[in-house]
Amino acid sequence: MFSRTSKGSSKPTNGQQPATKAAGPSIISADLRIIGDLSSEGEIQIDGTIDGDIRTKSLLVGETANIKGEIVADRVQVHGTINGQIKARSVTLARSARVIGDILHEDLAIENGAFLEGHCKRLVEKKDVDALKQAISSATTPASGKPPATPPGKPTPAPAE
Repeated sequence: MFSRTSKGSSKPTNGQQPATKAAGPSIISADLRIIGDLSSEGEIQIDGTIDGDIRTKSLLVGETANIKGEIVADRVQVHGTINGQIKARSVTLARSARVIGDILHEDLAIENGAFLEGHCKRLVEKKDVDALKQAISSATTPASGKPPATPPGKPTPAPAE
């Protein structure tokens, strides 16, 4: 039952280290101020002040947080203040959020009471853009190869000489 030779043994063989587990979130506490850029492959939780850009997989901006800079992440949850652009696949603005800057996103959720001053633009994948361009070109050029008919009530343009 407790033998080391069992099939389910998690002990590494050949002197190799076991696969590392994902680390817990990196936490910037409320009394900490950082001037400079942050980069992480995991999760960052910010409750303090950051003057710089942030690149991470997941970002949680606490209510006491104040960030000045660009944010690039897979997922961003905002409860505090951000002055700068947010680029993320998924963005959630809580009711205590205050964002001054543009948001480029795939998914966006804004709770009642959140403050946002800036533009929101949905990111579209390249294949979607190509399909849209194809749909537009096929709508403007019928299968006959002739330009689309002039709508009723509009004068027909004179042919070029």
